[in-house]
Amino acid sequence: MIPAPILIILYFIVPVIILWLCQKYPLANKIGSVILAYGLGIFLGNSGFLPKGAMELQDTLSGVTVALALPLLLFSLDVRSWLNSAGKAILSMLGATVIVVMVAGFGSWLIRFGVEDAWQFGGMAIGLYTGGTPNLAAIKTALDVDSTRFIMMHTYDTLNGVIYLLFVMTVGQQVFNRFLPKFKATGFIQSGSNESEDINSYIGIFQSKIMLGLLGALGLSILILGVSFGLAQLIPADYSTAAIMLLITSLGIAASFSKKIRTIPKTFQFGMYIILVFSLVVGSMANLEQLVNINWSLMFFVNFVVFGTMLLHAVFCRIFKIDTDTFLVTSVAAVCSPPFVPVVAKALNNKEVILSGLTTGIIGYAIGNYLGIVLAYVFRAMLY
Repeated sequence: MIPAPILIILYFIVPVIILWLCQKYPLANKIGSVILAYGLGIFLGNSGFLPKGAMELQDTLSGVTVALALPLLLFSLDVRSWLNSAGKAILSMLGATVIVVMVAGFGSWLIRFGVEDAWQFGGMAIGLYTGGTPNLAAIKTALDVDSTRFIMMHTYDTLNGVIYLLFVMTVGQQVFNRFLPKFKATGFIQSGSNESEDINSYIGIFQSKIMLGLLGALGLSILILGVSFGLAQLIPADYSTAAIMLLITSLGIAASFSKKIRTIPKTFQFGMYIILVFSLVVGSMANLEQLVNINWSLMFFVNFVVFGTMLLHAVFCRIFKIDTDTFLVTSVAAVCSPPFVPVVAKALNNKEVILSGLTTGIIGYAIGNYLGIVLAYVFRAMLY
C-alpha cells in the first residue's frame, strides 16, 4: 500500500514526468499529456496499491485542483482585444456554440432512457465542445458526476476525437472547399502565431523570475477560490458547488482585465499542469471493470454531438459565407481545444488562421462553464 503522503507527492510528480515525455518523444506528444495522465491514473487506481480511505483524499484533490487551475487558465485572456477583433472567426465560434447547445440537448433527450442522469452528460458535452478538458473537469465537479462515468465520457470523446482530427487534417479541407468559400490569404502572418506554438511549451518555467510570477498567480488563484467559496455559502446547498465554479470563472476573467496579471508568463501552462494532476487523480478513481464494458448509448451520444455539430456548423458557415479554413480551425478549437489549433493550421498549410483559432478556443474556455452548468440544470428540468 502506498502511504497517503507519498500518494499526494506522486499525484504532483507524475504529471511533470508526463510533460517531459511529451516534450522529448513525438509518440508521447501524439498520444497527448491528458490521455497519458488518465491512463496512468487508471493503472494506479486498479493496481491495488492505493491506501484505505483514498477515495476521500481523491475527492478533495480533484475538486481543489480544478478550482485552482481555472483562474490560471483564464488570466492570460485578452477580452478587449477579442471583442475588438470582430470577424468571421467570432461569428463562426458563436454559431458553433449555439449549435452544440442544441445538439447536446437533443442528444440528451434521445439517450434519456438508456443512460442514467443523461442531463449531466448534456452539460459536460456543452462544456467540453465549447472549451475543452478544463471545462469538462469543472462541470464534472459542479454536477457531482461519478468518476467512472466521467472517464467513460472522456474515453469515448478521445476515440471520436482521433477520427475527427484525422478527417480534418487529411481530406477535410478538400471536402468542405466544395461548398464553402476558400480561404483568401492576406499575405500577413498574425503576430501571435509564434506565441501559439508555445501553448504547450514549459521551457524556462523554472527561471526564478517566471517562478515568482507564477507563485503570485497561484496566490491570486487561491484568493479567488476562497472568495468564491465564501460567497457560495449564500446559495442553497444543492447548487453551491456549481456556484463556486461559476464564481471562480467570473473572477478569473475579471482578473484578466489587469494587464499586470494578464502578462504573467506561463500561467496557461501552469494551469494545464494542474489539470494533468486532476486527470491523474480522477483516472485513479475509475473502475476498470466498468470502463471495458462499452455503454453504446453513451458512445452514440458522443458521436452524435461531435459529428452532428460539425455538419450543422458547416451549414451555418455556408449561410454566412465563412471560409473553409476558418470553419475548420474554429471547429477544432471548440471540439478539441486550443492546443490542437497550431497542428491543424499546419495541416491546412495556413498559419494565418492560428490566432483566430486560439482566440476563439480560449474564449470557449471562459464561456464553457457557464453554458455547461446552467444548461445541465435546464436539461434536468426538461427531461425529468
